[in-house]
Amino acid sequence: MEKINNPFLHLEGYNCFGCVPDNPFGVKMTFYEDGDDIVSHWQPKPEYQGWLNTLHGGIQSVLLDEICGWVVMRKLQTAGVTSKMETRFLHAVHTDGEALTLRARLKEMRRNLAIIEAELYDASGKCCSHAVCTYFTLPQEQARKEMHFTGCGPAE
Repeated sequence: MEKINNPFLHLEGYNCFGCVPDNPFGVKMTFYEDGDDIVSHWQPKPEYQGWLNTLHGGIQSVLLDEICGWVVMRKLQTAGVTSKMETRFLHAVHTDGEALTLRARLKEMRRNLAIIEAELYDASGKCCSHAVCTYFTLPQEQARKEMHFTGCGPAE
Protein backbone atom coordinates (compact mmCIF):
# COMPACT_ATOMS: atom_id res chain seq x y z
CA MET A 1 0.00 0.00 0.00
CA GLU A 2 1.36 3.39 -1.00
CA LYS A 3 0.45 6.74 0.59
CA ILE A 4 -1.09 9.31 -1.79
CA ASN A 5 0.04 12.92 -1.91
CA ASN A 6 -2.60 15.62 -1.33
CA PRO A 7 -2.11 17.88 -4.39
CA PHE A 8 -3.94 20.86 -2.85
CA LEU A 9 -2.02 21.40 0.39
CA HIS A 10 0.05 24.20 -1.16
CA LEU A 11 -3.03 26.27 -2.11
CA GLU A 12 -3.65 29.33 0.04
CA GLY A 13 -7.06 29.14 1.68
CA TYR A 14 -7.51 25.40 1.07
CA ASN A 15 -9.30 24.05 4.16
CA CYS A 16 -11.15 20.87 3.15
CA PHE A 17 -13.21 19.38 5.99
CA GLY A 18 -12.28 15.90 4.76
CA CYS A 19 -8.56 15.92 4.12
CA VAL A 20 -6.72 18.99 5.40
CA PRO A 21 -4.49 17.97 8.32
CA ASP A 22 -4.63 21.43 9.96
CA ASN A 23 -8.40 22.03 9.94
CA PRO A 24 -9.26 21.84 13.67
CA PHE A 25 -12.89 20.87 12.91
CA GLY A 26 -12.13 18.48 10.04
CA VAL A 27 -11.81 14.70 9.90
CA LYS A 28 -8.19 14.85 8.61
CA MET A 29 -8.28 11.80 6.36
CA THR A 30 -5.17 10.44 4.64
CA PHE A 31 -5.26 8.07 1.69
CA TYR A 32 -3.40 5.08 0.32
CA GLU A 33 -3.51 3.17 -2.95
CA ASP A 34 -3.95 -0.59 -2.74
CA GLY A 35 -4.31 -2.02 -6.26
CA ASP A 36 -7.66 -0.82 -7.64
CA ASP A 37 -8.76 0.49 -4.23
CA ILE A 38 -8.18 3.74 -2.41
CA VAL A 39 -7.93 3.12 1.34
CA SER A 40 -8.10 5.31 4.44
CA HIS A 41 -7.74 4.46 8.11
CA TRP A 42 -9.60 6.82 10.39
CA GLN A 43 -9.89 6.98 14.17
CA PRO A 44 -13.41 7.91 15.35
CA LYS A 45 -13.69 10.45 18.16
CA PRO A 46 -16.50 11.26 20.62
CA GLU A 47 -16.97 14.74 19.14
CA TYR A 48 -18.31 13.11 15.95
CA GLN A 49 -21.04 11.08 17.64
CA GLY A 50 -24.74 11.27 16.99
CA TRP A 51 -26.25 8.89 19.52
CA LEU A 52 -24.23 7.90 22.60
CA ASN A 53 -20.90 6.36 21.48
CA THR A 54 -22.23 6.05 17.91
CA LEU A 55 -20.65 7.78 14.90
CA HIS A 56 -23.08 10.26 13.34
CA GLY A 57 -24.46 9.12 9.98
CA GLY A 58 -23.53 12.48 8.44
CA ILE A 59 -19.90 11.96 9.41
CA GLN A 60 -19.99 8.46 7.95
CA SER A 61 -21.31 10.00 4.73
CA VAL A 62 -18.52 12.60 4.76
CA LEU A 63 -15.90 9.86 5.10
CA LEU A 64 -17.42 7.79 2.28
CA ASP A 65 -17.87 10.79 -0.03
CA GLU A 66 -14.33 12.01 0.60
CA ILE A 67 -12.72 8.68 -0.24
CA CYS A 68 -14.80 8.50 -3.43
CA GLY A 69 -13.44 11.91 -4.43
CA TRP A 70 -9.93 10.57 -3.99
CA VAL A 71 -10.73 7.72 -6.38
CA VAL A 72 -11.51 10.38 -9.00
CA MET A 73 -8.29 12.27 -8.32
CA ARG A 74 -5.93 9.30 -8.14
CA LYS A 75 -7.44 6.80 -10.56
CA LEU A 76 -8.83 9.22 -13.18
CA GLN A 77 -6.26 11.98 -12.64
CA THR A 78 -8.85 14.74 -12.67
CA ALA A 79 -11.20 16.53 -10.31
CA GLY A 80 -14.94 16.31 -9.97
CA VAL A 81 -17.93 16.93 -7.77
CA THR A 82 -20.47 14.62 -6.17
CA SER A 83 -23.73 14.61 -8.11
CA LYS A 84 -25.43 11.76 -6.26
CA MET A 85 -24.73 9.61 -3.23
CA GLU A 86 -26.67 6.62 -1.95
CA THR A 87 -25.62 5.39 1.48
CA ARG A 88 -26.75 2.32 3.38
CA PHE A 89 -26.06 2.22 7.12
CA LEU A 90 -25.76 -1.46 7.98
CA HIS A 91 -24.38 -1.53 11.54
CA ALA A 92 -23.66 1.02 14.26
CA VAL A 93 -20.15 2.46 14.25
CA HIS A 94 -18.75 3.13 17.72
CA THR A 95 -16.82 6.28 18.54
CA ASP A 96 -14.95 4.65 21.41
CA GLY A 97 -13.38 1.85 19.38
CA GLU A 98 -10.35 1.24 17.24
CA ALA A 99 -9.62 2.77 13.83
CA LEU A 100 -12.04 2.30 10.96
CA THR A 101 -11.02 1.33 7.44
CA LEU A 102 -12.60 2.81 4.34
CA ARG A 103 -12.14 1.37 0.86
CA ALA A 104 -13.37 2.70 -2.48
CA ARG A 105 -12.98 1.84 -6.16
CA LEU A 106 -14.21 2.88 -9.58
CA LYS A 107 -17.18 0.70 -10.53
CA GLU A 108 -17.92 2.14 -13.98
CA MET A 109 -17.64 5.21 -16.20
CA ARG A 110 -20.56 6.64 -18.18
CA ARG A 111 -19.12 9.45 -20.30
CA ASN A 112 -18.03 11.97 -17.65
CA LEU A 113 -19.87 10.29 -14.76
CA ALA A 114 -17.79 8.08 -12.47
CA ILE A 115 -19.72 5.51 -10.45
CA ILE A 116 -17.71 4.74 -7.31
CA GLU A 117 -18.41 2.14 -4.64
CA ALA A 118 -17.16 2.58 -1.06
CA GLU A 119 -17.39 0.76 2.26
CA LEU A 120 -16.67 1.66 5.87
CA TYR A 121 -15.43 -1.23 8.05
CA ASP A 122 -15.02 -1.41 11.81
CA ALA A 123 -11.84 -2.75 13.44
CA SER A 124 -13.16 -6.33 13.31
CA GLY A 125 -13.61 -6.08 9.52
CA LYS A 126 -17.41 -5.85 9.57
CA CYS A 127 -18.89 -3.64 6.84
CA CYS A 128 -20.90 -0.99 8.68
CA SER A 129 -21.76 1.40 5.83
CA HIS A 130 -21.84 1.14 2.05
CA ALA A 131 -22.13 3.95 -0.49
CA VAL A 132 -22.38 4.37 -4.22
CA CYS A 133 -21.35 7.83 -5.35
CA THR A 134 -21.81 9.34 -8.77
CA TYR A 135 -19.17 11.95 -9.51
CA PHE A 136 -19.37 14.47 -12.32
CA THR A 137 -15.77 14.51 -13.57
CA LEU A 138 -14.14 17.41 -15.34
CA PRO A 139 -11.89 17.25 -18.38
CA GLN A 140 -8.30 17.46 -17.14
CA GLU A 141 -7.68 20.93 -18.60
CA GLN A 142 -10.83 22.30 -16.96
CA ALA A 143 -9.86 20.65 -13.65
CA ARG A 144 -6.45 22.34 -13.90
CA LYS A 145 -7.89 25.79 -14.64
CA GLU A 146 -10.95 25.82 -12.39
CA MET A 147 -9.98 23.54 -9.50
CA HIS A 148 -6.17 23.92 -9.53
CA PHE A 149 -5.77 20.16 -10.01
CA THR A 150 -2.23 19.34 -11.16
CA GLY A 151 -2.26 15.59 -10.67
CA CYS A 152 -2.39 13.15 -7.79
CA GLY A 153 0.43 10.73 -7.20
CA PRO A 154 2.24 8.80 -4.49
CA ALA A 155 3.63 10.73 -1.52
CA GLU A 156 7.35 11.30 -1.59
